[in-house]
Amino acid sequence: MTGCASNLTQARTSRWPARWAAALFGVLLATTGSAAPADSINVVRDLASRVGPIIGSALACSNISPSRTLAATNKFSAVIRGASPSDADREDLRQLFDRYVSYGRAAISAGKINCDVAERQLADLEQSISRSPSAASSAASTLSGVIAPAPAAAATAPTATLPQPVTSTARGVTDREIRFGIVAPFSGTSRELGRQMKLGIDAAFSRVNDTGGVDGRMLRLIAGDDGYEPTRTLAAMKQLYENDQVFAYIGNVGTPTAAVAVPYALEHRTLFFGAFTGANILRNDPPDRYVFNYRASYAEETDAVVRYLLKMRHLQPKQIAVFAQDDAYGDAGFAGVAKVYRSLGLNDAAIVRLNYKRNTIDVDQAVNALRAQKPAIKAVVMVATYRAAAKFIEKTRDINPAMIYTNVSFVGSTELADELMLLGPRFANGVIVTQVVPAVGGYSTSVLDYKSALAKYFPGETANYVSFEGFVAASVLIQGIKRAGPQVDTEKLIDTLENMRNLDLGLGTPINFGRGEHQASHKIWGTMIDNNGKYQPVELE
Repeated sequence: MTGCASNLTQARTSRWPARWAAALFGVLLATTGSAAPADSINVVRDLASRVGPIIGSALACSNISPSRTLAATNKFSAVIRGASPSDADREDLRQLFDRYVSYGRAAISAGKINCDVAERQLADLEQSISRSPSAASSAASTLSGVIAPAPAAAATAPTATLPQPVTSTARGVTDREIRFGIVAPFSGTSRELGRQMKLGIDAAFSRVNDTGGVDGRMLRLIAGDDGYEPTRTLAAMKQLYENDQVFAYIGNVGTPTAAVAVPYALEHRTLFFGAFTGANILRNDPPDRYVFNYRASYAEETDAVVRYLLKMRHLQPKQIAVFAQDDAYGDAGFAGVAKVYRSLGLNDAAIVRLNYKRNTIDVDQAVNALRAQKPAIKAVVMVATYRAAAKFIEKTRDINPAMIYTNVSFVGSTELADELMLLGPRFANGVIVTQVVPAVGGYSTSVLDYKSALAKYFPGETANYVSFEGFVAASVLIQGIKRAGPQVDTEKLIDTLENMRNLDLGLGTPINFGRGEHQASHKIWGTMIDNNGKYQPVELE
């Protein structure tokens, strides 16, 4: 949306009439009495763009009592609850509101308005809220029950002065915002992967939105939940494309779900960027025009770890097994192991595969198969999600206490370490995870930028490899959007991305795309969990 902080100038607001907020709310809410949920949500999004900066600027002023801003925030939270038909909508509105609050803070810090103006704005807002007889009730749950100005005031609402719009005819691009979609698990056993991926993207978007967005447009992320089940993916993709009118998809989670999502994106010639998967179905040769990846592939991750086991840990090929999800994700990881075997002149037909079913922790069959192996298996390459991986380690640790467990990055590193530490340090210590981003415990520029954004926009959240990947992927895309210019559309953005060379985000490796290269990074980092559940770097070669 158009840069709110830049709109809140002293010149525009120094003579704001006390009736302004009430009048604006009247105009916006005039049709919400019988509005459909989608209409109410759109009203609240617009309200958030007006109310959030007022509260944010007031919060930045020490002369304004925090109790006043808290009261106004609580009222608007009730508005959000009343307008939201689902938890996902409620969370989306809450995060949007929080971003606008941060713009208001930034307006004070940048000197765009002063605290006298901020106090007058807040007073206008308080007066508007107080006009509703039911506004004082904590039980208020409808829009009209929280903010309901008199019709006369609504009729005289002044017209706000906005910057000249930057026009675009692209789907999901307005003069005020660019809408992106993410389809991921926000329910089910893998829901933390979806939540963390969205968190990282939102942190990157909020960071650029705080500076006025890109060409005056705010970047907005809308989530669709498929529960990591491909049977639900198509409906989520359609919802985002047809109803939410997203410009592009970013950060979709999963390989079996990508097998459904990618064809849909290609059919509609819509950018599919930075998915959380290393599968080859997103890495055709030559690459599909509308599919771009940030991360290294599963083939590259498994290549690095198999070579490590053979050359650094001196294991024999027959001593290595693969524990894999029984679907396209597991197939992709297993294919990577087979490929490196063939490249080393080894027999890939003899590789032992131990399976488990997606979205379960039913690993008993795999455990029994491991027990039966002769000679004994000494290392397991795991292509799993965090709960299933932890359960497999729990049930096999005593079979061979010296077993080496390795995981590809999709496992959910932080979640895996947490699950294993609940079992005890002996289950966690020595477990290896290959990463496609630098160690989150480090002090590289990329890590510091990520942690700073996380602390600012999502206080209380801890650094996480999945959200860090989402942050990096979004940061790469943001650079592409900036370079594409104000008249951005899908084809122009793709042409711009294909000409992106040597982008330095502080990762320790440059970001490169090309017409024949739609994967930005090929770098693999090795990490190992210590006795305290922390990841330490490990040299893979």
